[in-house]
Amino acid sequence: MIRVLLAEDQYVVRGALAALLGLEEDLEVVAAVESGDAVVPAALLHRPDVAVLDIDMPGGALDGLAAAGELRSRLPACRTLILTGYGKPGHLRRALGAQVDGFLLKTAPPEELVAAIRAVAGGERVLDPSLAVTAWDLADNPLTPREADVLRLVAEGIDAAEIAGRLFLSAGTVRNYITAIVAKLNARNRVDAVRIAREAGWI
Repeated sequence: MIRVLLAEDQYVVRGALAALLGLEEDLEVVAAVESGDAVVPAALLHRPDVAVLDIDMPGGALDGLAAAGELRSRLPACRTLILTGYGKPGHLRRALGAQVDGFLLKTAPPEELVAAIRAVAGGERVLDPSLAVTAWDLADNPLTPREADVLRLVAEGIDAAEIAGRLFLSAGTVRNYITAIVAKLNARNRVDAVRIAREAGWI
């Protein structure tokens, strides 16, 4: 019997997934939670074989990917399968970086989800077929760690002078970093640079 933990913030979707998986003779839903923060406590209590995690769970400190990373360190025997409504390159990049065991779109047919859970439980890695090309096309991050730090602060709406103070740089150096970032990302401006970097999973 494969023990499954579900994490999905929408009550109806969570209930539907639990009912769907409950129809399978070899699957047992041992816990169903609504936030990323609840994943690890529930997993430590119920010891699932596979955690099926929605990537976007607002209202808590952890999203599905952050919960997967924490779960890997706290309960390594539990495998992780990420569900998402969107195949964003940034999400896929973060998922691969977090070493999740599976990544599936919510639009996948129910039989694909069930097969993915079985495969992940058996030690395989699963990637939604429609995302395979995206995985190949993920570009390397052109930003240096310092440039990424600067852009994260830009994304928070912080001006150059305050960024300089936080990172112990001069305001001129910060402006130079921002100019270089915009050029590297072929962005129109700093706002566009933030958008591009976020979608790619670089910040």
